[in-house]
Amino acid sequence: MKLVVDENIAFAKEAFSGFGELILLNGRSITNQQVQDSDVLIVRSITKINQELLKNSKVRFVGTATIGTDHIDLDYLKTSKVAFADAKGCNADSVAEYVFTALLKVASEEKISLKDKTIGVVGVGNIGSRVVRIAESFGMKVLKNDPPLERKGIGKNYVTLEDTLKADIITFHVPLYPDGIDKTYHLLNEENLKKIKPGTIILNTSRGPVIDNNALLKENITKNFNLILDVWENEPSINTKLLDKVKIGTPHIAGYSFEGKVNGTKMIYDSLCKHLKIQSTWQPDLPEITNTELKIPVGETVEKKLYSLFSSIYNLENDDKKLSEISKHNNDEQSKYFDRLRKEYPIRREFSNFTVTISEEDRYLEPFLERFRFKVREK
Repeated sequence: MKLVVDENIAFAKEAFSGFGELILLNGRSITNQQVQDSDVLIVRSITKINQELLKNSKVRFVGTATIGTDHIDLDYLKTSKVAFADAKGCNADSVAEYVFTALLKVASEEKISLKDKTIGVVGVGNIGSRVVRIAESFGMKVLKNDPPLERKGIGKNYVTLEDTLKADIITFHVPLYPDGIDKTYHLLNEENLKKIKPGTIILNTSRGPVIDNNALLKENITKNFNLILDVWENEPSINTKLLDKVKIGTPHIAGYSFEGKVNGTKMIYDSLCKHLKIQSTWQPDLPEITNTELKIPVGETVEKKLYSLFSSIYNLENDDKKLSEISKHNNDEQSKYFDRLRKEYPIRREFSNFTVTISEEDRYLEPFLERFRFKVREK
């Protein structure tokens, strides 16, 4: 058996070399010629899987070690009888950690009390549902919007997108659908951006085209939004003028925790074993972490205390700073720089690896911390 696998998939060699001949390639430049005699193709979100790539090839199994499938022509795979697997939910905890680390940073700097704010969560799937539970545990008012789940009768207390856009904070966690009843392409657009009040915190960690980037840049001139963007239209060629206006800008890495990446690999490995009707034996061996004992730091506000705690694990400011330096490169090099930030992304561990000791005065934070899977110990 021959397998073509994106070289940036965590533990790719360890997980997939046992199946046969393993070819590791740059995911953005995989060609039809390279997959002609391959039986298995495993990618990330940057590889377009369609007839052009797979035509006349031997590929009978395609896996994407990511949560999104907008880069996959699912209809073509189905009609061609090519098995498919994705890794939905693999990095949900990672994205939730990113969202609240970013919110706590902005709240600390702007002297905002998050508990007093309303958060609109657009998309309440694996990630959005976590954001909802965490926000509620912090005492925030939550507005949920998810028409597909609402139609299926899954969950309750949904509101319209228009009502969601009235919130103080709006965060997007939807798949990218280019058309249809649940179209999410330019879900936030020139028309409904006008309904958002000035100063609103807007986060996008889903897919770049969910927000019309040019319309957002234009509306921001008068609304002065607090923008937190991890995804961009036309990646890796992003709108650097918009980047200059964001509060936090990162190179599509919200879900890039080490555990999130490894979860994705493991899920596709298991799916391939199931497809081949063989036993799943590989288990990832994650490196141990030293200094897992933490304390809630002293701070003027709860937001500052929590941001100090979270940033001691995840250095969001470093991610923001590195992407801001994209403007130092000429236009031809900027796309390569964006991809390099993703390829060379440092190991980032999830909060579940850490134990937090809290004092009596901080005991009210225990439910919030436990939502992040921290181990909590009382002083």
